[in-house]
Amino acid sequence: MPGSIQSIERAAAIVRLLAAGPRPLRLSEIATALQLPRGTAHGILKTLTEVDFVAQDRSTGLYELSDGLRHLGSGYLDANELRVRSMNWADPLATRTGTAVRVATLDQGGVLVVHYVLGPDAASDQGPDVGTYLPPHATALGQVLLAYSASAEQYTGTRPTAFTSSTIVDARALATVLTHTRTRGYAVERSQYAPERASIAAPIFGYGGLVVAAVGIHGEADRLTTSTGEAHQRLATHVCRCARSITRALQISRSET
Repeated sequence: MPGSIQSIERAAAIVRLLAAGPRPLRLSEIATALQLPRGTAHGILKTLTEVDFVAQDRSTGLYELSDGLRHLGSGYLDANELRVRSMNWADPLATRTGTAVRVATLDQGGVLVVHYVLGPDAASDQGPDVGTYLPPHATALGQVLLAYSASAEQYTGTRPTAFTSSTIVDARALATVLTHTRTRGYAVERSQYAPERASIAAPIFGYGGLVVAAVGIHGEADRLTTSTGEAHQRLATHVCRCARSITRALQISRSET
């Protein structure tokens, strides 16, 4: 059997990104979200426009799905599929790290928790929160998802809610955090959502390089991070390995369908 064709995977990722976004996107936003060179992204968009999969506004240069493809909806990964494919990897992550684990995706402007694993210490504040929403800007899960999403501008362009004195509410500071997240491949926050709590999260990729979800751990701040807010490397490594394993599980399931 021949292998997959990278250009088609990238084209599909662009279509899915435009389908998931709340507004038309600039070339730079698409290239950043999918980590593609601008020239590569432009070439794929030009082809998608020529075959009437994508439309470009001549006055603004913004891209959006053509009318014929709007039925693709707001996403392509079913939450139940994500939960099933992540269970075999998220549960052992809780055991290895001694913390609670969440798997989540962006939905309606928030971070929707689709799978939750209670930490071994069973702390009283760990209540199962499947189906609940977390703030994207103040959690590691959300920062990972924003870092690879073209929707990040709506959070970096406005002043988000401050949950603690450590919550990042400055647009430039948040943009810097998202850039750092993409560079190192994971996000970490300390006391941004709740005092003396911290979280570490890494991206889960679908076909074509599109980030479809994130997996992360959360617990006591001193257990997860240093006093300066950096993640303990052992824990970050476990989270990143778990994210890669879930990525492979999702991609294998897609190739079998």
